Amino acid sequence: MKILVVGGGGREHAIIRALKKSPRCTEIWCAPGNGGISYDAKCKAIAATDVPAMVAFAKEEAFDYVVVAQDDPLALGMVDELAKVGIPAFGPDKAAARIEASKVFSKDLMKKYGIPTAKYETFDDAAKVMDYIRAEGKYPVVIKADGLALGKGVLICQNEQEAADGVKEIMLDKKFGASGNHVVVEEFLTGPEVSVLSFCDGKTVKPMVSSMDHKRALDHDEGLNTGGMGTIAPNPYYTAEVADRCMKEIFLPTVAAMQAEGCPFKGCLYFGLMLTPDGPKVIEYNCRFGDPETQVVLPLLESDLLTVMQSTTDGTLDKTEVKFGSGAAACVILASGGYPLAYEKGKEITGLTAGQLDTADVTVYHAGTAIKEGKLVTNGGRVLGVTATADTLPAALEKAYAASESIRFDGLHKRHDIGARALAAMQN
Repeated sequence: MKILVVGGGGREHAIIRALKKSPRCTEIWCAPGNGGISYDAKCKAIAATDVPAMVAFAKEEAFDYVVVAQDDPLALGMVDELAKVGIPAFGPDKAAARIEASKVFSKDLMKKYGIPTAKYETFDDAAKVMDYIRAEGKYPVVIKADGLALGKGVLICQNEQEAADGVKEIMLDKKFGASGNHVVVEEFLTGPEVSVLSFCDGKTVKPMVSSMDHKRALDHDEGLNTGGMGTIAPNPYYTAEVADRCMKEIFLPTVAAMQAEGCPFKGCLYFGLMLTPDGPKVIEYNCRFGDPETQVVLPLLESDLLTVMQSTTDGTLDKTEVKFGSGAAACVILASGGYPLAYEKGKEITGLTAGQLDTADVTVYHAGTAIKEGKLVTNGGRVLGVTATADTLPAALEKAYAASESIRFDGLHKRHDIGARALAAMQN
């Protein structure tokens, strides 16, 4: 099969590396891809959000299957447009992608179908937001832009002034554009966070191994929120008992709710969960593989990814085995100094051969790299994800950190405590 993966970051690289293990995958392309991905797939410089150009390219090249990995093209209806020209794709259609593309849609869905989540209200008037926040009088309070905002449209405000500043930033200054026309204000939940990616075919849901993301830029969970500085899998807080409860109270009801609303979900449904003192609750849904969670989840997948993906498109997931190994995986992100704010690009990366290290059970996923004048250089905030697999989490972390020491570029920044919380939880 000839396959196209839409996107160009570490998540897409992880998907490509997993798809390449399938004996039926004979040719693989990525658009737009990046420098490091070009070692594993042919790259085509088409913006992931350019739906007409992407569909024309897919038709022209006669791809057998397209994996739409990024949120924006899913929200724009790329899967629908590919279907019109007879090309099957992995990912939800535009109607189902609203579960991520509209926070208002997802919160209202949870309220209607009794799926546990934080108490919330939605607004389209900035003055009314502040009236509500003052009346509730509870801090911290969470303010979310309704639409897609590159994972950055969520503000946790500690007091009234921060809330007022946040409302101004999202609704009046339009920092995230039209995504801020509506906002969701919700109660702040406490407890361990868990990410659970799952395969869905509209009626069946099969969860993948759980993971834990590390969002803050600096050690000890300090500094600004980023797209993710590292991940581990499985998440020790996600016990068999918790998993069973999530399946009954959250996963199955969500899939049934989407079906009942006339927009069955096919593809990868991501559950961002908080294990609160009152039980598991949904913080957010994503309509695609998480980044960088994918970089620890897919290396543990033992089933054929292409077969599983196709079963979500065909509606045969109930008959398809989804099997994960019993070991652990750890990913350490190597970022550009200054990320998530201003950072420089074009720094030469040394220590890799054809984008990889020659170390067993270690894979380097390229998130923001380019090839300039034959050299591999940095081309983004998050540059590389160094992932290691092992029988245990301590061993996987040790291996990932040791491997990351072999890679260098000017201004390299990484966290040194990825997995620390998970290891502490395992000792309790």
